[in-house]
This record gives sequence, C-alpha cells and structure tokens, in this order.
Amino acid sequence: MNANHSTGMLDTLVIGGGQSGLAIGHYLKEQQRKFLILDASPRTGDAWRRRWDSLRVFTPAKYDGLPGVPFPADPLSFPTKDDVAGYLEGYAARFDLPVLNGVRVERLWREADRFIAAANGQRWEARNVVVATGCSQAPKTPAFAAELDPAVVQLHSCDYLNPDQLQPGPVLVVGLGNSGAEIGLEVSRTHPTTVAGKPGGELPVRHGRNAARYFLPVVRFLGLHVLTLGNPVGRKAAPFFHATATPLIRTKSKDLADAGVNLVPRVAGVRDGMPVLADGTRLEVSNVIWCTGFRDDFGWIDPAMLDGGALPPQQRGVAAGTPGLFFLGQEFQYAAASATLPGACRDARYLAGRIPAAR
Repeated sequence: MNANHSTGMLDTLVIGGGQSGLAIGHYLKEQQRKFLILDASPRTGDAWRRRWDSLRVFTPAKYDGLPGVPFPADPLSFPTKDDVAGYLEGYAARFDLPVLNGVRVERLWREADRFIAAANGQRWEARNVVVATGCSQAPKTPAFAAELDPAVVQLHSCDYLNPDQLQPGPVLVVGLGNSGAEIGLEVSRTHPTTVAGKPGGELPVRHGRNAARYFLPVVRFLGLHVLTLGNPVGRKAAPFFHATATPLIRTKSKDLADAGVNLVPRVAGVRDGMPVLADGTRLEVSNVIWCTGFRDDFGWIDPAMLDGGALPPQQRGVAAGTPGLFFLGQEFQYAAASATLPGACRDARYLAGRIPAAR
C-alpha cells in the first residue's frame, strides 16, 4: 500500500479494480480526490488472466485503451487476454492508482451521510461509492447440472482454460454464444464435440483486420452513439438487447460445422445421469462445458440500497434513491457498448463529473 492508499474518511470508494474501476480512478485522480479502489483479485488484471488460454478480445487494439494511454499494440490487432491483463496492471502502476488487491467486499451499507464497506475484518468509510464490479459476477448453470453422472467432468466457461482439463471422450458444450462457439471449436480439435443451443444471430462479415478497418468502426459508433438511453431508438432497443444473446462475432455456425462439430437443440434436462436435449435425445458424454453465462450478484449490498436484490433505479449509473451511490460497467448502463472497454471509459468520465465535489 503506497501513500495514496489513504485511511480515514475517503471522498470516494471504488469497488472493483477492472477496466471500469481503473478508468474512473484515472478521472478521480485528475480531480485530486481522496479515493481508494478495492479489488478482489490478487493482481490487477486477474479477471482477464483467469479466462481460457486462447481468448482474444473482439475489439481491435485501437479501441482497447483506457484514458490517457493507448493500447500498446498494432491498432488493427486483437489482443490476447494476457495482453489486456498486463495492460491494466501497467496502467494502474503508471498512474499510481490506489488499488488495494485481495479485498473482496463482504458488506456495503449506509450510515447517516457515509457508506461503510467491510472485508477481511477491516472497514472503509466514504462519502461516495462506485460499484464497478461489472455486470456478470457469478457463473450461471441450470439446476439439473447437479443430476449429471459424477463421472462426467463439468466446467463452467469461467473455469475452462484449455482441452487438457478434459478427460477422453465426447464433449458437450452447452450454449451457443461467443464463448460456446470459441470453446467448442477449440475442443473439437482433440475431442468429439457437440454444441447445444441457438445463436442470437451472427456478425455479417468475417472478423479480422479488414473488419477492424471498415466494419467495426461502424459497430462502435452505433454502440456508443445510436443505441443509447438518450434517444428513442436506443430506449426501444434496450429491452431486446437484454433479452437476446449477443451475435456470434469471430466463430460462426459454419466454422463449427466445417470443423465437424455437431450442432443440436438446447439441453432441457438430465435422464439417467446424461444430458437430454429439447427434442428428447439423450447424449452420452464424458465432459460438459457450461457456456451458460453469468448472473448479477449484489447480495453483499444492503438490500435497502437495491430494488428487490437487483440494481436500483439509476440514470447513467447514478442511483436515484441513494445519494452518493454509483454503478459502472453494467450492460446497457447508458449504451449498448457500456460493458465494453470504450463504453466503460465514457461512462466513467460521465460519472466522475457527477460525483459531488469533495469537501
């Protein structure tokens, strides 16, 4: 902990030290605030390091930088997850941001005019709190996963690293979003593979350098400036955005079929220890990888500050009913791109300008 990791009453406490937390930390430091960033990971960037080994981001490097420091790579390249992790760690060090790692906040509540966060037997007090833990904190699997034969290896996509974790025999990947498509294609090189689910559409062009040069700038503009809660088009699109899966970006259905992957309907349950599809087909598998997404987990926040366990009403991250409470990095917080690196940076700049001036 350096001199900036101040004790005593803080102006602002940021919970979460990923890209969103670091971005708003940059603006808070520019404003000379007394603030602290608490991050559950042992090292800054670990949320990226823990993802599967071959993961690359979908946005080109020219769009992956945080405020003040461009991403150090070919602008049309697509950085690896370790490239992003290293960049975030270097970013925090370059600006000497007050990040305290290895602290998972266990409780957050409000007393009078201040917020109190508790973790590891310690507590921090602040006049303002920014919850920058992102939009997908807890892995989601169906209840019937517990009914699978114990001999079947089960992994969620957040725990999958590479095919070496799997035992010999067929693999079922459940979920045909981007993680399911990419993991399914990878494991198909070493195991007979089936992917269950239906994609939410597909990017109409081949992902790569040409897309980064001509097509993705259009997608970025739409996601940042057109599909926003600030105009009727965005407000109308937001409910559909939450309800539908993200289109397949890099790996498409044809790529899977060409690799010999068996594409089948969704998994509906378990019979005699094996997964059963919606059409009644029972699959004999040795491994299951759940690419079934994540759910929000705000159980550590005082229910009085939430809306039935979910995010309270908010305007661009400013909580309506709790002065001094802010959220950052949520899906469609303001725009379709809010949970991406470019969107998080813009939302962070906006919130930093809405946090009450330090006393």
